[in-house]
Amino acid sequence: MISFRDQLRAGELLAGTWIKTPHPHVVEVLSFSSLDCLVLDAEHAPFDRAALDLCILAARAGGKTVLVRPQSASQEHILNALDCGADGVILPHICNAADAEDAVKACHYISGGRGYAGSSRAAGYTTKGMAKHRADAASVTIIVQIEDVEGVENIDAIAAVSGIDALFIGRADLTIAYNAETPDDAVVVDAVDRIVTAGKAASRATGMFLGRVGDVGMWREKGASLFILGSDHDFLLQGAAKLAEAVKA
Repeated sequence: MISFRDQLRAGELLAGTWIKTPHPHVVEVLSFSSLDCLVLDAEHAPFDRAALDLCILAARAGGKTVLVRPQSASQEHILNALDCGADGVILPHICNAADAEDAVKACHYISGGRGYAGSSRAAGYTTKGMAKHRADAASVTIIVQIEDVEGVENIDAIAAVSGIDALFIGRADLTIAYNAETPDDAVVVDAVDRIVTAGKAASRATGMFLGRVGDVGMWREKGASLFILGSDHDFLLQGAAKLAEAVKA
């Protein structure tokens, strides 16, 4: 079976959603869905390491690809996610090639990079051995998030960094960064277009969050392939609203 990372690198159409509730039951339930991945949002939701651990455990038990967006692209936050067994990371606020190079380094067992532990879940709790664990760890999915003006200005250099699997566009933060009114303002759309174009030129996959599923087709035609839509919160609110509407009808 082809891995999520290989599908991503091949530019296949992939869909996922954000998990905002730090509880394994939410992940367990959504592991039954046909989504390609779940993304634990530790940047904007209250995930501590224990919650990440349990939610990653639930995803792995359900056979669902699980990514983590950590609080930052720091080595310790990347380490937390990968040692717990995440399939990959979406790393926020990558602004230049040096940021991207540091992020890639922090994901791998190389000098000055990821700290080694053979007793983690990712290492099979000592059962894999160093050689096997290092080989497996080499295939973690590394996605860098572009959400600052500086990142857009440096996008060609970022996209060229070896080891990156995909660029991910933080459209809401770009809206703030450009002092725009909405994500649909021309300056934001132009920035998104520029990132997608740079990804294509560097043979990198490109992903993004979209508030409207109807926009997937347009950005897919332009070259984007990974779409993170909605969240567990959205599913709860929308389901409740539909139920209330149906009852009152």
